[in-house]
Amino acid sequence: MDDQQLLRYSRQIMLPQVDVQGQQKLLAAHVLVIGAGGLGSPAAMYLAGAGIGRITIVDNDAVDLSNLQRQILHRNADLGRPKVESARDTLTGLNPDIQVIALPRFADRQTLADLVAQADLVIDASDNFATRFAINSACVATGTDLVSGAAIRMEGQLSVFLPRREDSPCYRCLYPEGDEPEQTCSENGVLSPIVGVIGSLQALEAIKVLLAIGESLCGRLLVFDGLYHEWRSIQLRKDPNCPVCGTEVH
Repeated sequence: MDDQQLLRYSRQIMLPQVDVQGQQKLLAAHVLVIGAGGLGSPAAMYLAGAGIGRITIVDNDAVDLSNLQRQILHRNADLGRPKVESARDTLTGLNPDIQVIALPRFADRQTLADLVAQADLVIDASDNFATRFAINSACVATGTDLVSGAAIRMEGQLSVFLPRREDSPCYRCLYPEGDEPEQTCSENGVLSPIVGVIGSLQALEAIKVLLAIGESLCGRLLVFDGLYHEWRSIQLRKDPNCPVCGTEVH
């Protein structure tokens, strides 16, 4: 690291859990962010600020006026632009040291299989079950760590899945495919700080996993009720019959 980087990251380097060696790990890390919306915005911004050296961000949408209430990567001047291009400009404006790869495409299974294999960790900031299931399958297949978040109305949830750990459940263990009705912010609404809370925690968990510090949310689902400011931590167990990660699937 040069003198400018030492100054930029000095408040992190002061932490004994990070130090210079940890900061170098972050600078060498590659994080894949799926979604440049409400969750992806704070997650990507904090990862960029923290010095994640390479961030690939995938989203096929364009910036819409209704996004600006909560998707803080984007500005009014970005209306109509691909979200990933707006995201790239914001992230490199925040930290010109990092590399941001903007992919304006839908995260289908083949795209995910290729991209996940190249990343050290994945942030799932998508907004639908089909994409979440596809991300999960790709992470299990490649052994790539996954930080998953969701938010709607005044509620949010967060968990971490570490497929290289034998006892780690996967997202499919939590939600068997097809069992959950689809709910979207466009139909149900969302209070803007809720996505900020969950997205910021996704960045925190990602940094902890990359640095192997503290205790991650692997094996736990953190549920946030923003209306009454209540937190619940629910234990998650690996499903031996899970069709994605199960050990007893025939």
